[in-house]
Amino acid sequence: MALKATVFKATLNIADMDRYYYDEHTLTLARHPSETDQRMMARLAVFALNAEPRLNFTKGISTDSEPDLWVKDYSDQIDLWIELGQPDEKRLRQACGKAQAVKVYCYSGHSAELWWEQTKTLAQRFDNLSVINLDQAAIEQLGTMTERSMLLHCNIEDQILSVSDNNQSVDVRQALWKG
Repeated sequence: MALKATVFKATLNIADMDRYYYDEHTLTLARHPSETDQRMMARLAVFALNAEPRLNFTKGISTDSEPDLWVKDYSDQIDLWIELGQPDEKRLRQACGKAQAVKVYCYSGHSAELWWEQTKTLAQRFDNLSVINLDQAAIEQLGTMTERSMLLHCNIEDQILSVSDNNQSVDVRQALWKG
């Protein structure tokens, strides 16, 4: 029997002082059985960092033809393709060929650094690609905030995402590897 996804509800109150974006997003996330709490919370963090009315989660882990998040225009063209993790060369080519802009968010510390060392020459070929590394320890701490129903306050200032709930606060720092 196939394992089913676990459904999570999250309300994000976002105050992004860097982009002057202020809004509340009520989200439903399906966590695939193979997805960890840390990866799911990394998806939420990346949503907050790129929030806008047309940003949506996709089928993600369960499909190869879609990113983790995307922004589509009204003619169904992909404006922004957002990938989490360490995509291979084929995946990067596919994303950069289909979307106006592509962002890859890494969050796994040393293995992400090794991936970047192997990928940075290839990445330079794509003008529409950005690669951002998120602080691994902060993503791990975000994983401890996982609940089936979450109310999270997300403040972004000077490229630092502060996520808080009723019990704790986590600062997620970003390192721009390719802009």
